[in-house]
Amino acid sequence: MKAYTKETQSLITPKGAIDLLKEGNLRFQKKKQVSRDLLEQISDTTTGQFPFATVLSCIDSRVSAELIFDQGIGDIFSARVAGNFVNEDILGSMEFACKLAGTKLILVLGHTSCGAVKGACDDAKLGNLTALINKIKPAVAAVPNPADASLRNSKNIDFVNEVAVKNVHMTIDTIRKESEVLKEMEDKGEILIVGGMYDISNGKVIFF
Repeated sequence: MKAYTKETQSLITPKGAIDLLKEGNLRFQKKKQVSRDLLEQISDTTTGQFPFATVLSCIDSRVSAELIFDQGIGDIFSARVAGNFVNEDILGSMEFACKLAGTKLILVLGHTSCGAVKGACDDAKLGNLTALINKIKPAVAAVPNPADASLRNSKNIDFVNEVAVKNVHMTIDTIRKESEVLKEMEDKGEILIVGGMYDISNGKVIFF
């Protein structure tokens, strides 16, 4: 499979970009990945890159966007930080990816059993990790149930996963609120900003 060119990238719609990721994830689940010559794709992208999507995901070693969506070199921008939240630097990266490099989609991808979310649920403190976890705590507070404090911790995996979903939604809200560039592009139909959850037990991504 050849790397995307400016021409092939321009033919992809925001909805089409979602479909490409969905199709890739299905191939991944069924062990039917596309045959790629990665060295050829390196050659194809030497003079430029034209990815169709930008994926913000966690640094979790089990959640590599290129692998779980069966994509090759030059196909997607991949931003990763524990807890898949946004800050000024990531927003700037997304603005570059969409406004200047032409991607049609931003996907904020959470995952089940997220360690960063567990840390936020447990109010963990450790060096610089403390400041990182504080950025996820609003999602913990935004999940009302269970009300029993003894059940609002990392031992309750259903609660952890509920917080992870809420964190994705809140991250999307933050992107729209804090990036006029991306909000305007979405309002004009030039891009879509969507969320998803990756299940580490079966490799499936659910989009929402």
